Amino acid sequence: MRSVRARAAIGATLVVAVALVAAGLAVLSVLRTNLIDQADLQAEVAAREVAGQLALDTAYADLDLDDEEDHPVQVTDEEGRVVFVSQGLRAISGTGSAGVSPVPSASVGATPSPGDDDDDGDDDDGGGSGRPERGEVSSDDPDFSDGTATVDGKKADYRFAAVEATTSAGITLTVHAGAPLAAEQEAVNTVRGAMLTGLPLLLAVVAGVTWLVTRRALRPVEGIRREMAAITASEDLARRVPEPGSRDEIARLARTTNETLTVLEASVERQRRFVADASHELRSPIASLRTQLEVAEAHPELLDLPGAVADTVRLQVLAADLLLLARLDAGEKPGAARIEAGALVREEVSQRTGDRIPVTVEVAEGAAYEVSGSRGQLVRVVGNLLDNAQRHAENRITVQVAADGRGVRVEVRDDGAGVPEDERERIFERFVRLDDARSRDDGGAGLGLAIARDVAARHGGTLTVHRAPEGGAAFRLWLPYAAAA
Repeated sequence: MRSVRARAAIGATLVVAVALVAAGLAVLSVLRTNLIDQADLQAEVAAREVAGQLALDTAYADLDLDDEEDHPVQVTDEEGRVVFVSQGLRAISGTGSAGVSPVPSASVGATPSPGDDDDDGDDDDGGGSGRPERGEVSSDDPDFSDGTATVDGKKADYRFAAVEATTSAGITLTVHAGAPLAAEQEAVNTVRGAMLTGLPLLLAVVAGVTWLVTRRALRPVEGIRREMAAITASEDLARRVPEPGSRDEIARLARTTNETLTVLEASVERQRRFVADASHELRSPIASLRTQLEVAEAHPELLDLPGAVADTVRLQVLAADLLLLARLDAGEKPGAARIEAGALVREEVSQRTGDRIPVTVEVAEGAAYEVSGSRGQLVRVVGNLLDNAQRHAENRITVQVAADGRGVRVEVRDDGAGVPEDERERIFERFVRLDDARSRDDGGAGLGLAIARDVAARHGGTLTVHRAPEGGAAFRLWLPYAAAA
């Protein structure tokens, strides 16, 4: 039961078994009903033939009985006494009268006489009594019953029909004629036996076919599972699971699995590269700081305190950048505070000290550009963009805040050398510096722009770079408006 193939085969077999049993019972019921209806018709025809003869005052001895063995006949009078039985009938049940010997006053061959009627004949027309008219057979539907009859020493089941007839003398007789049920029983037993014989074979075929079809359908899944197990054991994310040529759900599963492996491989590779770059970036200031401390320990008078402080600050900034990236990679959600973008830019520019080039802020008077998110993270984005502009600008840096569609655009422009078009996406990768000749102390760790783009994406915005009218780079930060309260 732990196998999908086994569960599918058992489930399909059970469903087919229930359906076949229900269908078989329905077929047997319909077959039995039809055969009984045929027996009823035969019994009714036989009973009406005899009743018609009695209504015409035919003597019992002269009654024309067709096939007395298959259609035994018993005639009773109004008081339920047997007045006639067909030849060879020795016992009968199911007709309301088990007797088979005619009463002495109505022996076989006696002719019903009008004189036997107790009335004067004026009111014996059956009016108001539900009986047939004199000399007629009842037109009502006969009463049917199940019973047995012994004919010529052979006992069998019969279906009896009871039909009333009234003689010209006003005597009402009831004719019970039977039709054998042997054919119905034989047919039902034959069909039942065939069903009981064929049902196990059919269920075995259904189970086998379901097993084979499910096995064939799940064969690609087993191939995917084996390959995934091999990938897990080897830790080689460059491998891919086999994709079947079909266009079904299993093929889509294989393609999705390979896409997931591709994303996972890229993520792991990015993480490895990040760890390697971070280790490399941390090694330089740590080694420099250690060297200065060792020199200071041996020669206190040679201690370069400003250099040690600078290395410590660089370590602190790098650690803060790495921590922020780790939080962003972990999916940290920004806050939902409402922030006025123009005021945020003015405040950040006013608090900066030591910039070699003054920054010009362009914000329309009286305009309100509200966005939502983490104030600290957005301040970090603006600061990183300004730091990048300070490193590359020659004489001018401008920050413009304006409306842009359904959001706010914060654009930082400089008049430096700009960013080559083929490098405008690469500069947002982590630990990337376009100017390899620039010293690490001046050029930073290469995390500022990567952090800025990640923060923008977490806030539902974008960060792109273009060519500025001044000739340098124009970093364009777009953030959606804050939702209405």
